[in-house]
Amino acid sequence: MTDINDLLARIPMDQVASQLGVDEQTADHASRLALPALLDGMRANAQDPAGAASLGAALGEHDPSFLEGGIDVGKVDTTDGDKIVSNVFGRNRDDVITKLGSTGTDGSVIGRLLPMLAPLVMAFLAKQSGASAAGAGAASGSGGLGDLLGGMLGGSGGQSGGGGLGDLLGGLLGAGKR
Repeated sequence: MTDINDLLARIPMDQVASQLGVDEQTADHASRLALPALLDGMRANAQDPAGAASLGAALGEHDPSFLEGGIDVGKVDTTDGDKIVSNVFGRNRDDVITKLGSTGTDGSVIGRLLPMLAPLVMAFLAKQSGASAAGAGAASGSGGLGDLLGGMLGGSGGQSGGGGLGDLLGGLLGAGKR
């Protein structure tokens, strides 16, 4: 997995649609809005050293193997997802949901979808960064992680200019994916 489209391809939209009570096209459209928003919010948080350290520690708490062998959306911890969304967007959470909801998908769908997708994004990022529960310290460190991520992304992760996790998140968003 190297970009957001790889993650989208792994998410069973039929399960997402069922959980949300919408059709698959609506679930797919909403996911294509919500995932970049989550990643962009994380990228913004990673610009601050404390935010980057917090994100690095959180990556160590998410098992990257959750994405292996097919995702069961019913097993996603949406309580954890709700906490992630709150940490990512802070007091702007409702504004983000409203803005995403103004693009043709009901804001209430976006509001229920974000906590479903957030743990998947964290597992995806943990896989990309090589973080695990045992390696949380390495994930939050400065130097080596940026080098590792730059190598994994083929040097294409420089959108944020901040190094480390910011580069990973900026690279995952890629040009034209906002």
